[in-house]
Amino acid sequence: MAATLCSRFLPKQSWLPLAHAVRHGSKAVTRHRKPVHFLKQKLLAVTEYVPPRSEGCARNPRVSHTQQDSRVVAFLSKQVKATFQQSKMIAVVQNNSTTAEDMLMLKHRLRKHDIFVKFFPNQVMRDYLANSKYSNMELLFIGPTVLFVSKEPKVKEMLQILRGSPQMVLIGACVEDTLMSRQGILQYSQLPSLATVQGQVVSGLNVLTSQTAAMLHRHPAHLSALLQQYLKQRSEGTSEVGIPESQEATTT
Repeated sequence: MAATLCSRFLPKQSWLPLAHAVRHGSKAVTRHRKPVHFLKQKLLAVTEYVPPRSEGCARNPRVSHTQQDSRVVAFLSKQVKATFQQSKMIAVVQNNSTTAEDMLMLKHRLRKHDIFVKFFPNQVMRDYLANSKYSNMELLFIGPTVLFVSKEPKVKEMLQILRGSPQMVLIGACVEDTLMSRQGILQYSQLPSLATVQGQVVSGLNVLTSQTAAMLHRHPAHLSALLQQYLKQRSEGTSEVGIPESQEATTT
């Protein structure tokens, strides 16, 4: 009750805190900005954000971008065409998450046998193969694929190297304009080399020629032997006939 009466009759005063924070000393020193170094000015000018243009002005860059893409595709198509013309063995291998280090080692081992690794986009390969005599290979280019190419068919060496890289799976190959599956490539690798086949052919021809020469010399030799035997027998017969005639002449 006393509190309410005092609050009504006594004048209201503003509340003051018990402690005040008073700052003593000199005023705060304001630092003046130093001029920006000219190298920093150049860097800021180069990295300055350039807002995109309006829709009307943005059409030309799109056209130039598509033209640049078409030039890149044309360049890659020429490389693919040159690869197929210069290579007698073109193997399609599926790349299953091979690391960069493993791929570098694989390239090094293949290069020792003059086998090179080529990377081409699948769309570029399909566009080229669709209008070429290798159109049956178009179905092989699905997913991440790699090409193993060489100027000479070195299937046996390629298979030996691929045994050490299980991430690389052989899908198919074109060897001397002949499309082969994985099983066909394995059978082709078991065939003897060209030098071995040539040696076998040469040895077989030498045997045939020697047999032919022996048969040709056999009949004249047999004929000459018969003639010699005939002359010998005839000479012996004439000598036997001459001996009795001389004996009769002496007796008479």
